Parts: sequence; C-alpha cells; structure tokens
Amino acid sequence: MKTLLALLCMVGILIPVYGQKFEPNYDEDKVPEYQLPSLLNMENGKPVTNKRQWGKRRAELVEIFENEIYGKSPEWDGQITSRLIFENKDYLNGKATRKVIRLTLARAGETVDLDLLVFYPNLGKKVPAFLGLNFYGNHTISSDDQVAVPDTWVRNNEAMGSANNKPSEKGRGLRIDNWPYEDILSRGYGLVTLYYGQIDPDYADGFKNGVHALYPEGKRKPNSWASIAAWGWGLSRVMDYLEEEDWVDDKKVAVLGHSRLGKAALWAGATDERFGMVISNNSGCGGAALSRRAYGETIGQMINVIPYWFSDSFTVYDKKENELPVDQHQLLALMAPRPLYVASGVEDQWADPKGEFLSCVAASPAYELFGKEGVPAEVLPPLDQPVMGSIGYHIRSGGHGLLPYDWKQYLDFADKHF
Repeated sequence: MKTLLALLCMVGILIPVYGQKFEPNYDEDKVPEYQLPSLLNMENGKPVTNKRQWGKRRAELVEIFENEIYGKSPEWDGQITSRLIFENKDYLNGKATRKVIRLTLARAGETVDLDLLVFYPNLGKKVPAFLGLNFYGNHTISSDDQVAVPDTWVRNNEAMGSANNKPSEKGRGLRIDNWPYEDILSRGYGLVTLYYGQIDPDYADGFKNGVHALYPEGKRKPNSWASIAAWGWGLSRVMDYLEEEDWVDDKKVAVLGHSRLGKAALWAGATDERFGMVISNNSGCGGAALSRRAYGETIGQMINVIPYWFSDSFTVYDKKENELPVDQHQLLALMAPRPLYVASGVEDQWADPKGEFLSCVAASPAYELFGKEGVPAEVLPPLDQPVMGSIGYHIRSGGHGLLPYDWKQYLDFADKHF
C-alpha cells in the first residue's frame, strides 16, 4: 500500500490512506469545544508582559512548532552562486526590468538550481518587493518564450498543460492574473517568484530530491524537516540572494504564499525575521486556520493524504487536535511586530475562513506587547471589506485562489506599512 500511495502521489493523484473517505465538517454547530493554548505564558506558566519576555516565549514556540509540526530545518552552511540567464532593462517600454536569475545551492557534493523570475520598476532607487512561490513554473507568468518552460517535475493539470508530470508551452501565461506584475510594478514594488517544485517536488519521494538532497541524514528523526519546511527554507535562501541585490530594499521584502504555499510562507516568516511582511492567502489548516476547530481541512486529512508536508511527529495528532501543545494563532504571533496579512475566500470553506480570522484575533496580543494594534476587529468582517491594523484580514467573494482583488489589498497594506 505504501508503494501504491507513493506512485499515486508521483503522478499527481492523492487519495486517503487505505481508501478511507474523508467527510469534512462545514457545520459551525459541529465544531468541537476547544481551549486554545496560551500565547502569553511561558511553558513554565510565567506570564509574558513585555517585549523582552516575548523574545524568550517566541523561541519556545518556534521550537515546539519545529518538534511537533513542521520539523527542524538545517542551518545553511553551503555555497550560493548566481547566474544571469537573461535581462531586459527596457521591459514595459522602459518602465521596468525583467530578468531570470539562476541560483545554485551547493553542499555535500550536491547542487540544486532555483530559477528566479524577477521584475522591478526602473525608479533609480531601492524598492520594496514581494517574494512568492508559484505552482507550475515561471513560464505560466510570462506570455513570451523568453522565460523558459522548466525541465522539472510538476503536478499533472490538464488546464495548465502539464501531463506525465512535465510542464509544456500550453501553460504559458495562464497564471499572470495570479501574479499581476504590471499592477505591482505600477505601485512601485518589485516581484520575485520561482517554481516551488525546484525547492522540493510535491510528492512522496522519501525526501531524496530537491534541497533535502543537500542534507543526507540517513535515518530520519521524528522532527526532521519535511516539504513545508523545505519550501520555507528555500524562500530564506532566496532572501540570502536578495540581500546582495542593489535594486531591492531588503528590509521591505514581503513573503507571500497561496494555499499550501501560504503555509510555507507563514513558516518562512516565523523562522526568518528578515522578511519584513508576511502574507497568507487561503492557507487553511496547518497555515492560518485554528486546528482545534477541525473545520474543513483537518490534521487527520492532511497526514493521511499528504504526510510528507509535515514532520513524522505530527502524525500522532490525527483526530487529537486538543492534544497539540500549540495552535496556529501562536504561529501567526511569531510574525510580531512585523505586519501580517491573512486572506480568506467565502466559498473556500475547506480553508476555514472563520478559523483563519479567529487565529488573527488570538494572535493580536503579541502585537500589543509592541504597542501595535493586531487585527482591528473582533467579529468576522463583512464580505469584501478588509480591516488593516498591524494584522490585516479580508474575506472576499469567491473561492480558493490568489486573485487581483487580493493583490490590491496586499499592495494597500504594503503602502501602509512600508
């Protein structure tokens, strides 16, 4: 059965283990009673009342999330080299520069290439930027063939032109609406994106490919890093590179992700405080949503279908959410005092919009320690009416997706804080 599951994952088919049928709960009356673990008490029970104490509490929480959910990522001790694949300094009639940079990560005799698609406005000064992973390759964000189709594994998706786990020209330009670079550039921001599968392919490969190959560890430990941690770690390696670039204000880099990559963006923001802003778009369970609500996507569903996203230690919490020593409001709080934005779609009940909002509310006391307002609402805001404190939130019309409406709010939020 394990072999069959691995093969199905490789071809992009995901099914519950042993054919179990998962029935998500979408009824608020059936949400179990729960009590969230304390945000502002140390593990020894001592209260946290100031920024200095929060620093200690923060370190405690990161360690718990590493040990129980995402796994502990290794410290980077390898080499990063960069190579310019192409550059157009006269992009959009001279308004912007577009280029592709190939980063090569080298360690332990292994290498991993990451191709960055970079856009920035030609303003003659350093600019803030958004950094995010894309799902099907950089060519899906380009209408011309200067941006190559990657020669790598991708998930099968007929609509995106990928078959036999290979991308094709059919996918070219199909995700521009998800990454509206012209709007982003017109607002004075840069954009950096890369295909997430170059960091770690999204199937159960035994952690033999991608960046895991840089750290051959033999037998894995219960808290060994898995795919979400790897994707987040890869974002940090891109940040290493951006710190050396002369066009970007590296204190104003917003890390952003949608869905599973929203989970990764949150983990990147939690473990790497160089990111000046963190944005979660429809990240759901294991991301922004409270696990204890067991609404829509649940811990049990994830560890039975996509266990390789998480550390092995997470598997013990199948249907045992209340036994988790942490919940996702504490993950969101790890961004404090940096600005954080969480977005939901009203039709995306799988991601539990209410649970994402309640997580923001419960994370807000960490921001208050810094004299900042968290999310400026106590009840779920009306549809398409964003609220923006140091934590921003909106629930918009529509379902699961990264849409131009979302980007408008993120740009407005960045204007407010950057």
